[in-house]
Amino acid sequence: MNIEIKNVDLIYNYSMPDEVKALNNVNLEIKTHEFIGLIGHTGSGKSTLATLLNGLLLPTKGDVIVDGINTKEKEKRKEIRFKVGLVFQYPENQLFEETVEKDIAFGPKNMGLSKEEIEKRVKISMGKVGLDYEKFKDKSPFELSGGQQRRVALAGIISMNPKVLVLDELTAGLDPKGRDEIFSQIVKMYDDDPELTIILVSHSMEDVANYVKRVIVMDNSKVFSDKSTYETFTNTNLESIGLDIPQVMKFMREYKKKVKNIRDDIYTVNDAKDELIKYLKGQNK
Repeated sequence: MNIEIKNVDLIYNYSMPDEVKALNNVNLEIKTHEFIGLIGHTGSGKSTLATLLNGLLLPTKGDVIVDGINTKEKEKRKEIRFKVGLVFQYPENQLFEETVEKDIAFGPKNMGLSKEEIEKRVKISMGKVGLDYEKFKDKSPFELSGGQQRRVALAGIISMNPKVLVLDELTAGLDPKGRDEIFSQIVKMYDDDPELTIILVSHSMEDVANYVKRVIVMDNSKVFSDKSTYETFTNTNLESIGLDIPQVMKFMREYKKKVKNIRDDIYTVNDAKDELIKYLKGQNK
């Protein structure tokens, strides 16, 4: 499923003295089964862009086309929201039902599905986020840990079988274990479904470096860069717009000043480990 963003401006308080241009002439194409990182400073336009993708916000100028449907077509907007699932930052704040099962079932019910299909989807989506159906279905979501609540909220979106998942700072505030557990489930979903596209909106350069394949960088309401993850971290001057690079990349660049025959175009811990082991083995010969 493709999403096309064509010549899009989004202006808050349009034609008023305090109007703010949140997006300025944005053009992008998102294709089936991409894993994309969307990064930029607060106020760069990245979260605004994310909410355009399922019609929660509409462009002031230009068009957003989702699977051939323009988000400006009001009568088809509900269909778009089933296709593009948006998980907000701190999604547990949106939990409201008395049990986990009822909360996850809310979306499928709105789709008009049968009771049997709804139950099936709840079970499948809970499995995908690592929650045992029998153990958690009757629990109150408010009795769960922060990480478990995050999974319930994610399962509620997954239960509608979206073809695009937009994850806005999904792991914000979680401890490292909780972050790793959620990301392992997301990567598995992506690997298991050749039609699923994931868009990760994040401030964490480490998360972007570890998981995504393409990075869209927003700056001052515009697309600053749109490249592969490798090119983004090795050939794009992120520092020029005040963005950081992964800590391990900083380390490798500093290490190369002392050891010339070592790579410094490395931005993940695993690749750095492999490179250092390779170097040290060479030294021991």
